[in-house]
Amino acid sequence: MNLLIPPMPGLLTGVAVTLLLGVTSFVLGLALGGLVTLARLCRNRPLRVAAIAYVSVFRGTPPLVQLMLVYFGLPQLGVRIPPIPSAILTFTLYAGAYLSENLRGGVLAVERGQWDAAGSMGMSHGLALRRVVLPQALRVATPAIGSRFISLMKDTSLASVITVVELTRVAETSGSSSFRYVEAFTVAGAVYWLINTVLSAGQETLERRLGRAYA
Repeated sequence: MNLLIPPMPGLLTGVAVTLLLGVTSFVLGLALGGLVTLARLCRNRPLRVAAIAYVSVFRGTPPLVQLMLVYFGLPQLGVRIPPIPSAILTFTLYAGAYLSENLRGGVLAVERGQWDAAGSMGMSHGLALRRVVLPQALRVATPAIGSRFISLMKDTSLASVITVVELTRVAETSGSSSFRYVEAFTVAGAVYWLINTVLSAGQETLERRLGRAYA
């Protein structure tokens, strides 16, 4: 039976590292995406241009290429980052670009009347954005943000190419030592599916609660 699945200690470690990469990168990416969204919506042209350029670059290039540049390219410039921080940095930048667009879409979906109502109450543009528009935008963007989280959790498998011992790397190591690749990667796939099923259930619960709150 030990030949059919990755060794349990290694499997648990791989799952823990996968969750670390996915959750940390998502939280940081969401914060970064929020800042980029504000930059896209502000009246400062240089900030808007910088935000647009960032989104264009990181949405327009594969995350694997970005990961290679961070881990293998930066050392040529004198900057060496260990594997796990390299993966987190890459996935944060990658996720931030997509999440900023999800958030910006949510903001644009809020009716103009909400801005006008906030202005009539004496709120500044920034205050109206924080207190009136962003809460509604988050509700609208929740499905897209949840989907991005699930996608990011799967993208963490790319970290295996820079020797990060996450779930895919554990399966690869187990398969190479036992020559039972089908079983090893089937188990890894099942764990990814379980993680994302739990995330999907959490997303649906959050959407229902937000729907009731704004009903």
